[in-house]
Amino acid sequence: MSGLYPPFNYQENGQLVGFDVEIGNALAKKMGMNPKPVTNPWQTILAALKADKFQAIIGSMAITEERKKEVDFSAPYYESGAQIFVANDQSAISSPDDLKGKKIGVVVSSTFEEVAKKYTDQVQTYDSDVTALQDLLVPGRLDAVITDELVGKYAITKNQLPIKAVGEPLFLDQMAIPVKKGNTELLNKINKALEEIKKDGTYAEISKKYFGEDISQ
Repeated sequence: MSGLYPPFNYQENGQLVGFDVEIGNALAKKMGMNPKPVTNPWQTILAALKADKFQAIIGSMAITEERKKEVDFSAPYYESGAQIFVANDQSAISSPDDLKGKKIGVVVSSTFEEVAKKYTDQVQTYDSDVTALQDLLVPGRLDAVITDELVGKYAITKNQLPIKAVGEPLFLDQMAIPVKKGNTELLNKINKALEEIKKDGTYAEISKKYFGEDISQ
């Protein structure tokens, strides 16, 4: 995981914490394995997986056709939308059409970067969604940020950022756990464990802790 994606995975008091971390720990317990969560820059995370630096990515990675050529994905473990966020005092953007030609912040190598480029050639990339959202408050820096709906809402409620969502999500992403191509044994174990933590209430308990609801539904 990147470790820069609250509330899914982030650093707190020198520890990796968050929804993804707890889901990973729960899956490992079901599989009878010892989890060792580590961070890696998002833009090289697939290359690092293929180089055996770790065995799976539990870091809110969206399934895409391009990524499916490189890795094998588990069943989705949650779904979320790509949402436009702007500063509270921003009135120039009230719909996706208003993004044309604007400065948009996104995380590098994300599905959000691809969609932003459809609206403008002024795309600013970041290592962290939080940094991008904070830059909305710097005059002249950004007009909008496209990021995960739940990440933006968390920044509003937990970090008290004076930002707001614009309209409905642009599209929905299905997040899953990639493993190295051909690692069928681990993939099957992950899928089985995922079913089990959903069935026994573990998933719902972790989800409600972070979001107040079961985001697998």
